[in-house]
Amino acid sequence: MTHLKNFCISLLVAAASWSAGAQTYPNKPVHLIEPAGPGSAVDVFARKLSISLGDKWGQTVIVDNKPGANSAIGAREAARAAPDGYTLFHGNINNSLNDVLLNDACCKLTEAMIPVTLLTSTALVMVVNPGLGVKNWKEYLALAKSQPQALTFASGGTGSITQVLGTKLNMVAGLSVREIPYKAIGAELPDVIAGHVKTAYLAPVVVAQHIRSGKLIALGVAGSRRIPILPEVPTLAEAGLSDVEAAGWNGIFAPAGTPRAIVQKLQADIASVVQAPAFKAEAIELGYEPGGGTPEEFTGFIKSEMNKWGRVIKDAKIKVE
Repeated sequence: MTHLKNFCISLLVAAASWSAGAQTYPNKPVHLIEPAGPGSAVDVFARKLSISLGDKWGQTVIVDNKPGANSAIGAREAARAAPDGYTLFHGNINNSLNDVLLNDACCKLTEAMIPVTLLTSTALVMVVNPGLGVKNWKEYLALAKSQPQALTFASGGTGSITQVLGTKLNMVAGLSVREIPYKAIGAELPDVIAGHVKTAYLAPVVVAQHIRSGKLIALGVAGSRRIPILPEVPTLAEAGLSDVEAAGWNGIFAPAGTPRAIVQKLQADIASVVQAPAFKAEAIELGYEPGGGTPEEFTGFIKSEMNKWGRVIKDAKIKVE
């Protein structure tokens, strides 16, 4: 009985310590590891969040860009960090695809890290270089079928959402558009504009101005509905290609072992930021769906995405070389 009593006392002391820690958290700068490069679509929202949380907490939130290896470099560093809430990870869909491909225990999103909350998600836009001479999906389809292996699409590398989306499009439409891999999210944009690669799947906020200026042609949104930032662009289903939807999503994670009270505070504070009227309105206008849900909801969403794209990876026999 004495041992049981001591154990119970220890649990109560630990719980009180965690709660007290959450009440004073954060009392020093917080680092947010961003696995994409500066200026990329996901980096933009990491910086918006960092400013808002910094104002809310009265502490600096520093965005540390660690791009590369399909977002795995940043994930590895975050997973090794102390589980005290002072190093967070701005993970994205590519990290979940890494988990399917690599099965690497070092940095699995739902094991080595704790999903805190979804930040934003956005349907990707299929764009082509104007030099290709097509104006819509049906013209692209006809051209691609008439010239097998001649057309190209850009991807973020093995296991990236842009790779599996391009692969699924090939499978559904019966095409053989060749993949040209790049090393980081958004790195392909200059080459698509220059015409070195003909097709890309990018976030609306990244391509909207280039579509309006005529530097890129939008063929369709890979989502269930049109988006405010590009109201004239049809969904791929409207354009004639059904069953091809893909979103680029991102969210906040903490290293496994981070006290639950801190995780709960993080979720509540982030939700208050992304669901604030101004932030929400801007996100929706730019083509994003704001998140802010519970850790359990975010965990379930991640697993559903892994199942969805895991089937494409398996059917296409995509492997890390």
